[in-house]
Amino acid sequence: MGLTHAPTAPLLRIQSDALVLGTREIRRDVSRSATSRFADDVWDLTPALIQDHQKWLVLDFASVAAAYRDAAKELSYALLACKPPTGARPLKVVTIRGHFVSVKRFLGWLSEPEQGKPALCDVTPELLLSYKEVIIAAGGAMGRRDQKRRSVRLLWIYRQHLHARNQLSFDPLLLEEWNEGGKGRPGRENATPRIPESVVGPLLVWALRFIDDFSEDILRAAEEWDTLHTRTPRSIAAGRGARARLEILLNRYTATGRPLPGGSTGPSGINLRHFAREVDCSTRSVTEPGARRLIYQTADEVGVSSEPFLWTECSAMLDGRPWTGPIPVRELPNLVRLLQTAAYIVVAYLSGMRDSEVKHLRRGCLTVDRDSTGRICRRKITSQAFKGEGTPLGARATWIVGDPVVRAIAVLERIQPPQQKRLFAIPPSSQHFRSATATRVKSTRDTNEDLNHFSAWVTDYCTGHGRRDGLPLVSGRSWILRTSQFRRTLAWFIARRPGGTIAGAIQYRHVSTQMFEGYAGTTRSGFRAEAQQEEALARGERLAALIEGHRHEELRGPSAEEAAHRLEKFGDRVRFMGKTPDEAQMHKIMRRDDPRIYPGRFVTCSDNPDRRLCRQPADTSSEPSLGDCKPLACKNVALTADNIGAWQNHLARLNGQLTRGDALAPMVHVRMTQRRDEVAAFLTEQGIAPAAGEQR
Repeated sequence: MGLTHAPTAPLLRIQSDALVLGTREIRRDVSRSATSRFADDVWDLTPALIQDHQKWLVLDFASVAAAYRDAAKELSYALLACKPPTGARPLKVVTIRGHFVSVKRFLGWLSEPEQGKPALCDVTPELLLSYKEVIIAAGGAMGRRDQKRRSVRLLWIYRQHLHARNQLSFDPLLLEEWNEGGKGRPGRENATPRIPESVVGPLLVWALRFIDDFSEDILRAAEEWDTLHTRTPRSIAAGRGARARLEILLNRYTATGRPLPGGSTGPSGINLRHFAREVDCSTRSVTEPGARRLIYQTADEVGVSSEPFLWTECSAMLDGRPWTGPIPVRELPNLVRLLQTAAYIVVAYLSGMRDSEVKHLRRGCLTVDRDSTGRICRRKITSQAFKGEGTPLGARATWIVGDPVVRAIAVLERIQPPQQKRLFAIPPSSQHFRSATATRVKSTRDTNEDLNHFSAWVTDYCTGHGRRDGLPLVSGRSWILRTSQFRRTLAWFIARRPGGTIAGAIQYRHVSTQMFEGYAGTTRSGFRAEAQQEEALARGERLAALIEGHRHEELRGPSAEEAAHRLEKFGDRVRFMGKTPDEAQMHKIMRRDDPRIYPGRFVTCSDNPDRRLCRQPADTSSEPSLGDCKPLACKNVALTADNIGAWQNHLARLNGQLTRGDALAPMVHVRMTQRRDEVAAFLTEQGIAPAAGEQR
C-alpha cells in the first residue's frame, strides 16, 4: 500500500462571518458576537483565555506566506471551532497558538524558491524529511522539535476540515525517519529540569528571609508611599495650615540630620514635588517666598540628597546590622516585587501547585482546622485547578500546606489593597511607577522574569555584603529558574527525603505527608504520579549502586536468593548501557525492567504480592507498603549490610533501655522485652551475630 491518500472533501464550507471561537467558553465580560470572524486578518483569542494570569493572544495571518494563508486559516479554524477527528483531543487556545507559530514556519519554508511553493497536497515525503532536517539544524530541545513535527502533522489529522489543496496526502508518521528516534520511539520523559540542590537550598532560605524578616520593613515602606501618593496637588485654598506642617517637617529633618529630598533638575536640586507630598499641600504652597526661604535655610544646614528617600526605618537585622539602609522611593517597587516573588517561591515550592493554580489564589483562600482543644491540626488553601478537570473553567481544589506557606499568604494579602482579591495581581506600588492595570494578574512570563530577577538580586546582595550564602553557579552559569521547576523539584525531594540542614529546616517528610494527605494525593492532580516516578528513579539509582558494589551478592534473609537473582538481571540491563545511566535512561530502565526490589532502612523488600503481609488481600496496590512492613514474619524480606547494621543498632538500643528497667512502667518493660527477644531470635535465625558490646 502506498503512502499517499486520495484528497478528502471538506465537511463544510467556512463562511466569511463564521465566529472562529465557535462554542468555546469565553470570558463573561465579552459578547460572543463581538469575537473574531473567519474573514479577519487577525484573530483575537483573548476572550477564550479564562485563567487570570493569561494576558492576550492573537493569530496574525498577515504574517503567513500569502500562498498558504487560506490553509493556515482553515487549519486554525478547525482547531478552534470544529469537533476533533476520532482519536484527537480538543486543544487549548494557548496550544493552538503554539501550533500556529510552528505551522507558519513550515509554510514559510515551503514558500521559499528552493521548495517551489508546492500546494500542500503535493508535498512529497522527501520534501517533508528535508524539513525535518531543517528542524534539527535549528537546534533546541527534543521536546520542542517533536512539537514542530506534530504541528505539521495536523495538516493530515484535520484534513476533513481542509480544502483538498490544503491537505497533506499522507500521514507523516508512516515515514520511518520522521521521528528522530524512529517510529517506535517511546513517549517523552518529563523534560522539566529540577532545580539543583545547591541552588534550591539558598533560594528557599532567601525567600523565607524576605517573608519572615524583611517583609515588615518593605510593607511599612509601601504603606508610607501609598499615603504620599494619595496626596494629589491641591488648590491654593487647600493649603491652609501648610506653613505649620512645613515647619514641623523641616524640624524633623534638622533633628535627624537627614538631607532634604533631592533629584530635581532645578537650581536648588530639591525635589519640591516630593516635599509637597510630605507636607500634604500643593507644590505652589512650598514654592511661595516664605516657605522657600525656610526650605533653603534647612538645606544649608542638612544638605540635599541625590534622590527622595522614605522615612521608614528598617528594623530587620542581618549579621548584626540592618539588612538595608534608608529606602529610596525609586527602589520601593523593586522591593515589593522581590517580596511578592519570595512569596511565590514559598507557595509554589512547598505546596506542589502549578503556576496556574498559584495565580488563582484569592484573598481569604486560607482556612485552618482545629481540634476540640483548639490546637491547629490542618492548614488548607483553596484555589482553582485546571489540568485534567475537563473544563476550561477549572474546578475548586484544596491543598494542605505547612506554616511557611501560611506566612507567605499573609504577606501576599498585605501587599495588595483590601479591594484587590487576586493575590498575584501587579502590586499597587508597581502600578504607581509603571502605569500597569490594577486588575492584571502576572503571567507565567512575568513570573519567570521575577524569579530570575530575585536570583540576580540575591547574588548581587551577597557579593556586595561579602556573604557566602548566595545562589551558586551551575556549570559555570546562573541557573535559569522557571515556574514549572518547583513542582518537579518538590516531587524529587519528597521521593528521596534527603538529609541536610535545608531538608531538616523545612521538614520535607512533614511536607510529603501533608501533600499526599490533601490535594496532591488525588489522581487528578497528577502530583502522586510525579512523586512516584521520582521514587522509582531514586530506587533505581540505589539498586544500581548496590549492584556496582557487588553488595547484592551478600544478601541475607528469607528472600535473599530471589532478590540477588532479580538484581543480577537488573544489573545486566544497567551494565548494557556501558556507562552510568542518566535520569532519562534510568527512567526507561525502571519502566521496562523494574526488579521490584524496594530498599528500606531495616529491610530490602523483594516484593511478591502473594506473600505480602503489609497489605490486605483485597488491596490491589502495585507496590508494597514499607511503612506497614512486618519484617520479622514476611517472606519477602532480604537484608543488606546496612539493614543488618540497622537491626543491630536497634537491638543495642532496646538492650540499653532495658538495663534502666526501673524507670519503665511494667507493661512497657514486658512489651520491650518481648520485642527485644523477637529481634534477637530473628537475627539468630538469619545467622547474624549481635553487634559487639550488646547485652542480653
